[in-house]
Amino acid sequence: MLLTLTGSSCSGKSTLAFSVADRLRRVAVHDFDEVGVPERADRRWRNRMTELWVRRALEYQGRGIDLLLTGQSPLGEVLAVPSATLLDGIAVCLIDVADEVRRDRLARRDPGRWEAHAVDAFLGWAAWHRGHAHDPRHRPDVIMGDSWPEMAWHRWAGWAVDDPRWRTHLLDTTDQPVARSVDEVEQWITEQRDAHRSGQIPLIRGWTEKRHDS
Repeated sequence: MLLTLTGSSCSGKSTLAFSVADRLRRVAVHDFDEVGVPERADRRWRNRMTELWVRRALEYQGRGIDLLLTGQSPLGEVLAVPSATLLDGIAVCLIDVADEVRRDRLARRDPGRWEAHAVDAFLGWAAWHRGHAHDPRHRPDVIMGDSWPEMAWHRWAGWAVDDPRWRTHLLDTTDQPVARSVDEVEQWITEQRDAHRSGQIPLIRGWTEKRHDS
């Protein structure tokens, strides 16, 4: 199955994913950007790369290995890429942090790189992620507009907020020790894998065909 840690920059996604890697058996951990990021990476590029990573997850799936992927693709994007319906299971966790903490982390990580408007864009993207995680109807235009033509947005465009398939786990790392956040990620992964094995995960293969109430 595919497990993703998503969210805006500097929330701690990669740190948590690679910290938990040695605790889990038959889980491959990758960062979305390790394939390289072009200078003018846009929404269509992210769409295509999300499809690339879903195909990589399918390769791992064929070997009985789950993929834990860190990146910025939200649930709606993952569900809409062409190959998503071939995955045995999908689970998404939003790694979030308070705006002031994200702002400080950006300044420390890339001193002098980001102007105020760019930092505000990171914060706005984080706020959108929160709304999207809660409600599929929250400004879908943000990801649908000028997207890769192969994206199948219709798969979930009509879902309501109470649809059990629309489930993104939220982990807020604000003022929380890294060790505790790593423990919580490990617990989330374990719960999702257990639910998958028992057939109880909402986004199990066949999720496009009908609503699975739980």
